[in-house]
Amino acid sequence: MTGIVEIGDGRVLVPDNEWDRVHGPSRYPVVSVIIPYYDQPSQLSLVLAALTEQTYPADRLEVVVADDGSSQPPPIDRWGEQLNIMTVRQEDKGFRAAAARNLGVSASCGSVLCFLDADTVPTPDYICAATRLPSILPDALVVGRRKHFSSAVTERAWLVEAYDRTADLLHPGWDAYKYMISAVMTCGRSLFDAVGGFDESFVQYGGEDWEFANRAFMAGAVFAYERSAVAWHDGPDWAERSVSARTDSKNTEALKLAPLITDPAARRSGLRYRVPDCVVIVASDSHSAASLSVTIASSVGAAEDCGVWIVGDRASSLYHELGLGDSRVHLGEPDAWIRARCRFLVEVTGRVVFGEDSLRRLCAEVGPGAAGGVKVDFAGDSSSSGIDDAAVTVWTSRALHRSRRWVAESGRSESELMDSLFGVRRIPAATAGVQVSQSEPWLSW
Repeated sequence: MTGIVEIGDGRVLVPDNEWDRVHGPSRYPVVSVIIPYYDQPSQLSLVLAALTEQTYPADRLEVVVADDGSSQPPPIDRWGEQLNIMTVRQEDKGFRAAAARNLGVSASCGSVLCFLDADTVPTPDYICAATRLPSILPDALVVGRRKHFSSAVTERAWLVEAYDRTADLLHPGWDAYKYMISAVMTCGRSLFDAVGGFDESFVQYGGEDWEFANRAFMAGAVFAYERSAVAWHDGPDWAERSVSARTDSKNTEALKLAPLITDPAARRSGLRYRVPDCVVIVASDSHSAASLSVTIASSVGAAEDCGVWIVGDRASSLYHELGLGDSRVHLGEPDAWIRARCRFLVEVTGRVVFGEDSLRRLCAEVGPGAAGGVKVDFAGDSSSSGIDDAAVTVWTSRALHRSRRWVAESGRSESELMDSLFGVRRIPAATAGVQVSQSEPWLSW
């Protein structure tokens, strides 16, 4: 039974993405406003002036300007008496907004991080509105409402439609990372640290916010759009700018994101990447080389974007006996880099044989708005022998990561948190198209 979990100090965890269960005013934690900056003195001055007019308590606010190697230092001296403000700087090695944001965070001390771009001017209630959810709900990743000064259309229609369709991201789906904009993004420090910050390999305009948001969602973040957190962008939207070689720019971004985001929309080419959408971990203990080959083959055949990792005491000897040259099959546990980015993790024990679309069906049973895990029920499957040794469970990465992250502070076990925050379903083996065979397969031809 899913429900709210209290973790002390007035903070709570909510089921799935149900941020609407959080009520009450902000707890007014110390907020660090992180502003990446590059040679924008006049625009930064507008942002800093707006920060002096915030309704959020001034003594609970700090500002860190993260200079991406500007030719002249940011003009912050005049604001020293009105703001708790500092500058950190990195060498100019091209566009490195992701690294600048991480640098700013490392120099800050707030428990809530409010990211604003140096050309994005917050309205007086912006900090109060943007930080309310993260102050109570540490899993929250909030995107504010960005409007545009220099445009006949102050808001982008595709974003307005997305926020309306998802009820302000209450029902996000798997692709809501596309609606998270780093220029108006707020989260708790604990979530930022758990995610690992922005990916500093992004050294061109665009994409780093989508990658961060997607990784945050896999880590169990709760997405929310806060309509009352309004900030004005000083300039046209990127889509309206005179950008030469626009196709080349967007293609560069897409090629950078495809290896990192497993959303099928990002991988329409059919190419394979290091991080598969579905990670299958197969226990080797009850297998021969022949039976293991059947389980592996049925796994990669049951999902389009799938990788298999073989674990257990006999994993190494069986793997080498198979003599595989298949890049989808690996020896040992998947590493943290892969676990942080895949959508699904499947645990397989026993001589399991998946049907043609078994994993697709099982993965469809879990996800945003559905359960965090689904277990295959082999009881009563008279067509399969050896069912006592068989087990198949499909988890979403976001459910696993969030449940594990809060064990210590909640005082609950991982399984209890999984049940409370996401829920676990059961599905009959026959319905899932999964079988178990104890006998040796016949591989000869």
